[in-house]
Amino acid sequence: MKKNSVRLGTIALAVALVTTAMAGSPAMGAPPAKSPPPLTPDRCATLVGTTIDARDIDLPTTGATVKTATWAVEIGGGQCRVIGDIHPVDPSAPAIEFQVNLPQNWNQRALQFGGGGYDGTLVTGLGRYSQQPASQPTPLQQGYVTLGSDGGHKGVGFDASFGLNDEALLNYGQQSIKKTHDAASVLIDRAYGKDPAYFYFAGFSQGGHEALDAAGRYSKDYDGVIAGTPTYNVTMMHAGIGSMYRDALYREGGVGWINPTERALLVSSVYSACDPIDGLADGIISDTEGCLGEFDIQSLRCENGADTGDTCLSDAQVETVELIASGKELGFEIAGNSFAAPGPILTGGTYDRFGLGTEPQPHNPMNGTEAFQYTVLDAVSKYIITRDPSLDTPNWRLEDWIPRIQEVGQIMDTTDVSFQQAYAKKVKVLMYTGMADDGVSPYNTIQFYDRLVADLGQKKVDKFLRFYTVPGFSHGFGPFAASLDSLTVLRAWVEDGVEPGQLTVADTNAATLGRTRPLCEYPTWPRFDGGDPNSASSFTCVS
Repeated sequence: MKKNSVRLGTIALAVALVTTAMAGSPAMGAPPAKSPPPLTPDRCATLVGTTIDARDIDLPTTGATVKTATWAVEIGGGQCRVIGDIHPVDPSAPAIEFQVNLPQNWNQRALQFGGGGYDGTLVTGLGRYSQQPASQPTPLQQGYVTLGSDGGHKGVGFDASFGLNDEALLNYGQQSIKKTHDAASVLIDRAYGKDPAYFYFAGFSQGGHEALDAAGRYSKDYDGVIAGTPTYNVTMMHAGIGSMYRDALYREGGVGWINPTERALLVSSVYSACDPIDGLADGIISDTEGCLGEFDIQSLRCENGADTGDTCLSDAQVETVELIASGKELGFEIAGNSFAAPGPILTGGTYDRFGLGTEPQPHNPMNGTEAFQYTVLDAVSKYIITRDPSLDTPNWRLEDWIPRIQEVGQIMDTTDVSFQQAYAKKVKVLMYTGMADDGVSPYNTIQFYDRLVADLGQKKVDKFLRFYTVPGFSHGFGPFAASLDSLTVLRAWVEDGVEPGQLTVADTNAATLGRTRPLCEYPTWPRFDGGDPNSASSFTCVS
């Protein structure tokens, strides 16, 4: 399914050109075999009631059933939208609801979409993948078979109650994407009479985690994946990092808690000091490492260190910032890692959407005033680790639950999954993270990359993975709301051997719409060299 890699050098991808990279573009390499005849509405209708034998799904299930198959007409032709259930082995476990969209004019490629948060909502695959330019047709309109699932349960937000069931937890943690892939493969064969020439995966956040699972755990099934800000270590993030924030913010009755006004003071002070050091005051901190040496938290210290109001930080609040910015050594490993990554509180995180809470102490049960990182700690501790919904989360100690936390880490974390098979199978991985993301710390993603390089060596990693960082980008928003045609880049790498290099990313914020920056490979960042401040050509990736 893959052509031999041919080194063609670095490519620069101009945003103005991305819309030309459509499914049938000769530059992308035509499918290697004759296209199947167009799918018809009548053929679509025959899929209703289709059963898929459990033997056709490589992981344990009791098979799958198609519930509906609806024909719709969109840009690019008709589509057969198939919805079904993958049935569990445990009758008390929920089914995995999935959707497969079969285009009338198929380009012989499939794209699986990842979920988000704790999943729980059917990912239809009808829209664009994360950060895809809005000017482009959807992958389905371009001729891709698209697919997604609900991750194996229903829920809203960070509802972790599914974790009370072993099979539902395993489906969320790693298996639902494989089961959905296998069920979709059967339907693709029945619709077109052949398998996809190339199978891709695209996801962001939890979907990025699932993308890394696709590449690492299920290498034989995928040719390339896009992993945006991957929450690859859910257990470490929600229990380890979550407890780090809890212990920093709420210790000693909340003596070091930072209220919203003080948070705004901290953020504006960091940006005032660090925004210009990359050569341009543009609302983006690009030199995050330099920022650590430029901004001194002590500059915000109240006189004598006392809490005298919202115009400064007390010694206890300064300590809170330093605890968050330092990370935390847990003293035990979760999937091979014992260090909870620091938050970007001194390097560009704004903590407005993923806030620090509006009261100095959490409630149990929660009432919506808690810090974001505490809410995920509450969910994972009550419903997945202890399975005690009445747990006293404010006083819960990880040290008392180490064996169970480590057990959960083997289910939900990809940290210690070997990517040797991904390298051997020539699976290609595009990974990126936002340097202003205070929901999923960029330093958490950097930990994954550094660990991968330590395991395989830089030369091997460069053969199959590229890692980019986006200054100013948070969790799908931020001072620089990034847009990137990553699927075209990935496809060129997989199918034509065109290796990605320094790419171009565009801002979608209304006030700065269309400004571009080079998307630099880690550990480099974009330095302004003069010229048009809204053009990527005015910047150079430096380290």
